[in-house]
Amino acid sequence: MHLRLISCFFIILNFLEYIGSQNASRGRRQRRMHPNVSQGCQGGCATCSDYNGCLSCKPKLFFVLERIGMKQIGVCLSSCPSGYYGTRYPDINKCTKCKADCDTCFNKNFCTKCKSGFYLHLGKCLDNCPEGLEANNHTMECVSIVHCEASEWSPWSPCTKKGKTCGFKRGTETRVREIIQHPSAKGNLCPPTSETRKCTVQRKKCQKGERDSGKDQ
Repeated sequence: MHLRLISCFFIILNFLEYIGSQNASRGRRQRRMHPNVSQGCQGGCATCSDYNGCLSCKPKLFFVLERIGMKQIGVCLSSCPSGYYGTRYPDINKCTKCKADCDTCFNKNFCTKCKSGFYLHLGKCLDNCPEGLEANNHTMECVSIVHCEASEWSPWSPCTKKGKTCGFKRGTETRVREIIQHPSAKGNLCPPTSETRKCTVQRKKCQKGERDSGKDQ
């Protein structure tokens, strides 16, 4: 009888220890979870909380923190907003903010558009463009300097004087050329597009119509 009572005592003791360990394990699991974590989230969230918004996202969506006043709210988006770049990891797809001088970027080391006051060059945002390049204030990029280009000279015009080609011995003749490439801000200026020089011809008499034309002029 005495042995039977001792056996019952140990059985009850073991049962109480088992119940205590189960409760302790359940308490640890609950403490690891946020007190307000919910599985029934909207807007692409896999898990969320009332205070912090999304805590994790559904597959293929990007997680990004948006600042609202003094706190940050997690949201899940199909693509990263302007000013952020996306990186895919095995456990999360994350949006990370571009550098401070960068408006849009491909990754943390390659900017695609700079903020006002900076010029884009090879993925970097610069205060001033490197030597040999100049700032394009329209595209806000560092571009090659463009120098003026002109066409070849035309043939010299006939020798004339006061618009006539007769009745004189010494006159002038002219040649012209066209600008085929205008310079950029730091490029070489364009040369003259016309030249005039003195010319000498054998004097010939003007016909009646040519004399009248000369008087009109």
